[in-house]
Amino acid sequence: MATQIFVSLPTSDLERAKAFYTGVGWPLNPQLSDDNGACFVVSEHIYLMIMAREFLATFTDKPIVDPSTMLQTQTGLSADSREDVDAIIDKVIAAGGREDREAQDYGFMYSRDFEDPDGNHFGIIWSDPSASESGQDAPAAQPNQGT
Repeated sequence: MATQIFVSLPTSDLERAKAFYTGVGWPLNPQLSDDNGACFVVSEHIYLMIMAREFLATFTDKPIVDPSTMLQTQTGLSADSREDVDAIIDKVIAAGGREDREAQDYGFMYSRDFEDPDGNHFGIIWSDPSASESGQDAPAAQPNQGT
């Protein structure tokens, strides 16, 4: 059974990516970082590997997508509260990322999405634990937009 997750994403500018992710507040793990890539500690069991496109390409025979024009994956991360979601997005914007859509507010679930400077896509999500305990389902209607 897996006990940790390592998400690997491409960058066209490793130094810019390092500045961005440390600005978001994710510490750099120097033991797993070099001139080809950088490892960021998202949480105790989640690590983000940002790699130079050419280096990432050595791990596969498939082409590496350009995240500024194509979505290969969205990385979703949980937050402890609505306020934590907003705080993370504030850090993202201050560090040079961008929020790429309006907040999604379902009442019992709240999320905001961002892109890093390369265009890699993330979602930060808070979900009310009491809603899942009571078995509440997502409403059929569209979410409330905005915060």
